[in-house]
Amino acid sequence: MGQPESGVHREAGQPDRSPDLPPGQRLQRGWPVTHYGPVPKFKPDRWEFRVFGATADGDKRCWNHEDFSALPFSTVVADLHCVTKFSMLGSEWGGVAARTVLELAPPAPSVTHVMVWAEYGYSANMRLADFAADGTIFATHKDGELLTAEHGFPLRLVVPHLYAWKGPKWVRGVEYMAADRRGFWEERGYHNLGDPWTEQRYSYQEEPGDGPEL
Repeated sequence: MGQPESGVHREAGQPDRSPDLPPGQRLQRGWPVTHYGPVPKFKPDRWEFRVFGATADGDKRCWNHEDFSALPFSTVVADLHCVTKFSMLGSEWGGVAARTVLELAPPAPSVTHVMVWAEYGYSANMRLADFAADGTIFATHKDGELLTAEHGFPLRLVVPHLYAWKGPKWVRGVEYMAADRRGFWEERGYHNLGDPWTEQRYSYQEEPGDGPEL
């Protein structure tokens, strides 16, 4: 994950705080670009979103870009909290609700977790309940505008109640899992759960049962 490309605006001597900010976070003006690795080139004729793993019927489900773009469009007003300690409050995210994907490609009863897969093999794991939460959305738009490539176009996941690394840019699919498995940053020292309100930033903070052993 890269460093923010723009700073935080605040008046001299006045920390920018809000009652809506999780502990340790600061209010961000603008939207820094943070990610690991290069920005992928979008090729619409080769793009595919797939749901696989422990599906209810045992089959995977795939959408090309045109078909995925035709799924019901939802909006949610939600915050984004980056583990690098900046927060953006009250953005409008538009796209396909995670619950819509769950309805169209149901998981098996044994599923407890999902792995969200993105370009270059990047992955982020989370509990099924986090994925199915009301605010979780596969975003194509922010504040009514298409996402830029640097911010995840054509598709990024937003999970407002978790740190933003749990919502990958350039998403390509979801794997249903009957047991937890750590994703890219979770294998590299980030907390397996990632709740910003309890500052679950790093794996050394984990309690028994928070995740698989490293």
